[in-house]
Amino acid sequence: MSTAILGFALFALVVTVVPGPDLLLVLRNTLRGGRRAGAATATGAAIGSLAWAVAAACGLAAALARWDAAFMVVRLAGAAYLLLLGAQALWALRAGSPEQSASPAAGVAPIASRQAFRQGLLSCLLNPKVGVFFVAVVPQFLPEGHSVLALTLLYGLIDAVIAAGWLLLVVLAADRLVEWLRRPRVARALEGTAGGALLTLGTVTAVEAARA
Repeated sequence: MSTAILGFALFALVVTVVPGPDLLLVLRNTLRGGRRAGAATATGAAIGSLAWAVAAACGLAAALARWDAAFMVVRLAGAAYLLLLGAQALWALRAGSPEQSASPAAGVAPIASRQAFRQGLLSCLLNPKVGVFFVAVVPQFLPEGHSVLALTLLYGLIDAVIAAGWLLLVVLAADRLVEWLRRPRVARALEGTAGGALLTLGTVTAVEAARA
């Protein structure tokens, strides 16, 4: 039992540290709103992951994976949300100017913690691959004679804690570099990079969903 839990925790850690939309949002929002906004984004993403674990435990994620139309709709909604975030980032750069200094990062619009939390949550909830991850991976770490529901929920909690811990470390690291990151040229370059990356992720997700 303990070996299976440890194995899953190590696997989840490896998957978590791979850069994705959540990491991009955390970095972007830390730059825009400081440590509090970054932590709110990380918390939202972790709660979204936990929600997918609950859905997987209840069979919803498995049903989505089998029901092609519903799975495609959720993926397209997630792609649209990533495209929206990316477009908003690039539009903010276009509308701003390097001389602006009213926001935490010159030329970059600030963000409130509540909005940052919502972005992290929706980014994860609109990514059905998170649910499919639990459906595909958890069975590999289920020892015989134990409740599938209970262990799936436990693994979901472990994954959420690992994700939150990693993203909060990213927030702390970014916050320590914040003075450098908030230089007008650096801030705008990072905002543009994040916006472009989010647009790319959204486009790739939409294309994959359309081909499925």
